[in-house]
Amino acid sequence: MSDLSLFFAQNAASDTTEEFVVSHRFKDKEGNPAPWQLRSMTEEENQECRKGATRKIKGKNGTYTSEIDPNEYMAKLMTASVVYPDLKNSELQRSYGVMGAEALLRKMLLPGEFASLGERVQALNGFDTDMNELVDEVKN
Repeated sequence: MSDLSLFFAQNAASDTTEEFVVSHRFKDKEGNPAPWQLRSMTEEENQECRKGATRKIKGKNGTYTSEIDPNEYMAKLMTASVVYPDLKNSELQRSYGVMGAEALLRKMLLPGEFASLGERVQALNGFDTDMNELVDEVKN
């Protein structure tokens, strides 16, 4: 029998944080690319992101269905994972002429940078495992 205490909250690894250079356009005082600080999140936080990106769509006969906007979900997931720079900082938002962390992220990054950050955030939060790899692992 295994030791159940391995799974107790106090024994679980806390949030994973890492630095990631999202863009070479943002440089520190020495001219080096400024890394962003990213963190992993809990499934509870992920559900909040998903809930915030879910809209009720009116269908036939007046029935409503829930639909997740994948672009909005990704933006919320990314902003929740970015620790630095502080995307909720009003001065930073004002400098780009936007209000809100998601709007700021979309305004300050180029499309490729936005996609790169999205991929890194997904990997940091455990979304990087391919479903086929999981099936193979379970088989073995």
